[in-house]
Amino acid sequence: MANFAIMGFGTVGGGVAEVLRMNAASIEEKLGEPLRLKYILDVRDLSATPYAGAAVKDFSVLENDPDLDVVVESIGGAKIALEFTRRALMAGKHVVTSNKELVAAHGKELLAIAREKNVNYLFEASVGGGIPVLRPLFQCLAGNRIEEVVGILNGTTNYILTRMVKGGIPFGEALKEAQAKGYAEQNPAADVEGLDAGRKICILSDLAWGREVLPENISVQGISGLDLKDVSIASGAGYRVKLLGRAMKLADGTQCAYVAPHLVPADCPIATVDGVFNAIMIRGNAVGDVMFYGRGAGDLPTASAVMGDVIDALQHRGKRRELGWSESAQLTGFDKLVMPWYLRGGFTAPADCTALSDGAVVTGAMTAGEAKALAEKLGAEALLPVLQ
Repeated sequence: MANFAIMGFGTVGGGVAEVLRMNAASIEEKLGEPLRLKYILDVRDLSATPYAGAAVKDFSVLENDPDLDVVVESIGGAKIALEFTRRALMAGKHVVTSNKELVAAHGKELLAIAREKNVNYLFEASVGGGIPVLRPLFQCLAGNRIEEVVGILNGTTNYILTRMVKGGIPFGEALKEAQAKGYAEQNPAADVEGLDAGRKICILSDLAWGREVLPENISVQGISGLDLKDVSIASGAGYRVKLLGRAMKLADGTQCAYVAPHLVPADCPIATVDGVFNAIMIRGNAVGDVMFYGRGAGDLPTASAVMGDVIDALQHRGKRRELGWSESAQLTGFDKLVMPWYLRGGFTAPADCTALSDGAVVTGAMTAGEAKALAEKLGAEALLPVLQ
């Protein structure tokens, strides 16, 4: 029998327990042995729940149990979760997490500990919720030279943008609707300011090229400053506005990662992804473009990915998964990226620009720095990158 524990019994932790309850027989068949939820570590009183017999409040119980194989970290944040993850790995436990903040900021260190202790540190659910994307990236696409990763990485902002496009309502109203439906937190900054997407694109970049990219070192722009007018103009011109995380390997060998709202051509598969759904496109030099699509959050979708990692960790007890990243990536700044740009304002369309409606244009290819300088010169009221 294999034993695992859950640290933090909130939405994700509760979902993992529910997936085990629903699918225990099929999980046992895949593993070749029963899987038992031995401990639940949480500060709350679980005595009135069906999990009372597994509830503990002292992490050292997990740390010192030689029969505990896997620890699921669903505490969140990068404080207590970091301490307990370090200690669990040092104690020879496999650790599985959905915690993108922890993986993005401390993944390099934690993977190094896992390597030293010959255990697995797995985090499929940290990007895309229930969408399998990280394992395909480092395993199924291993025969490719990855050129670019781009995607809708946050369901809350995608829901808000969908309502702005299809409902014709401004950002503030769409945000309140998302909060009422439980898609957005009362403090939505991590979502609407792009921080959540920034952490996820860093993890994708780390795995794609094996070099560490920290969230504080990339450009991140959210959607809180978007004007409904620009969303409407873009739709009328055959584009959709989407908040994208984007990572690229450039011709000179450097990397770039950033998050920003983009104009996306309507014929691009990502443009049709609406509501709380996520989509990640990966471009490989052999396979071309592939896209992964599905629910990027929620208790059971995320728990599905977590449980997949639990099974994977147990199946690789003898020989751990070889994944991780090493030294820091050499980054090219966002201002040096070359692409077309959307500008709007009361100005005459400059040469080499395509005029849209209501005083908006799409420029030819230029760097972000050049686009900002042009926008300032023209007195443009909006400036957004255009995905090619």
